[in-house]
Amino acid sequence: MRTVIIIGGGAAGLMAGVVSSQYGNNVILLEKNEKLGKKIYITGKGRCNITNNVPVDEFINNVVGNPKFVFSALNRFSPEDLVDFLTENGLKVKFERGKRVFPESDKASDVTKTFEKALIRNGVDVRLNCKVTDLIVENGTVKGVKTESSEIFGDSVIVCTGGISYPATGSTGDGYTFAGTVGHDVIAPKPSLVGLILKGDLHNDLQGLALKNVTFTAKVDGKTVFSEFGEMLFTHFGVSGPIVLSCSAIINKFQGKNVQLYIDMKPALSEDVLDARVTREFDINRAKSVENAMRSLLPKNLVEPVLKKANVQTYKKCAEITKVERLSIINVLKNFELKFAGLRPIAEAIVTAGGVNVKEINPKTMESKIVKGLYFAGEVIDIDAYTGGFNLQLAFSTGFVAGENA
Repeated sequence: MRTVIIIGGGAAGLMAGVVSSQYGNNVILLEKNEKLGKKIYITGKGRCNITNNVPVDEFINNVVGNPKFVFSALNRFSPEDLVDFLTENGLKVKFERGKRVFPESDKASDVTKTFEKALIRNGVDVRLNCKVTDLIVENGTVKGVKTESSEIFGDSVIVCTGGISYPATGSTGDGYTFAGTVGHDVIAPKPSLVGLILKGDLHNDLQGLALKNVTFTAKVDGKTVFSEFGEMLFTHFGVSGPIVLSCSAIINKFQGKNVQLYIDMKPALSEDVLDARVTREFDINRAKSVENAMRSLLPKNLVEPVLKKANVQTYKKCAEITKVERLSIINVLKNFELKFAGLRPIAEAIVTAGGVNVKEINPKTMESKIVKGLYFAGEVIDIDAYTGGFNLQLAFSTGFVAGENA
């Protein structure tokens, strides 16, 4: 009987533990926290967006970091396979907008409990409050791990320690250290799916304002690198919300470059159609101030910032607005610029971009190409995706493949 040691009891580690034990291995799962699945508990705002049940080809389009690397793992264990696995193990799930999958109970804890029961049923030796400090490697082959209190020997080791986002959940970069000490290249970690910091005080005036049905665009040195329709939110530091989080997954690769951000507040209307709409509003409200008339087009808090950017005085009567001023307003409505200052800290990021270099991992097995018997799964690898259940699926898929091959 082979002994498989798993470091980390998050999504990847839980899946690796169940799968590896089903092959008759003696599985030891080591978790430094007092409970398993600590990060799972906070995913999906406590509801746990388990996966996104789209075909693999469509899923790949939502992977930002190294999509080719995860293609094999996703084909081996797809979103559909994950749903089947969970339902077969007693978890009732439901499907929501965008093919996102949640536990029927809306409790992330039920996902972890499902895995815990499967681990017990398969005889996995789960050791909580057990912090691994180092790998034991001899002659290019892993032999086990060192913990704070002992050495544990085995035939293979799977590193499922996560990234460095949300460190309170135990994701403190341990896996990067383990990988680095045995010769792996670790791509510098960067925040992904995180809020954006803005320069100036615009966001202070708009704090708490949510915008729906807008298009958020990012340009780098004038070239569009991201553009998505959806919802966003102004915060105390800048902007956040679904389309902003997705944007962060792209622009984190351009740190130090000239990043420009724009909001199209009326993406459904062309400039000509919008101009006709604004002209009509101004004609109807000829005796009113332009600020007053614009409230039929925008949330109240946005009117003044838009007019300021358009260089139009708020108190000016609609009848006095020139064609040049009106077109300036149209341009701002379609291209409302935000001054980008940076990304929020990685500790606040939903996931970590960066990690163990995929070139040094076999994508079909998740085994290290440098150390025999050493495997990696989940966020510790340099893979990441957009929000919507895609990142958890990557953890489950790579965990499944690692557990199957270890």
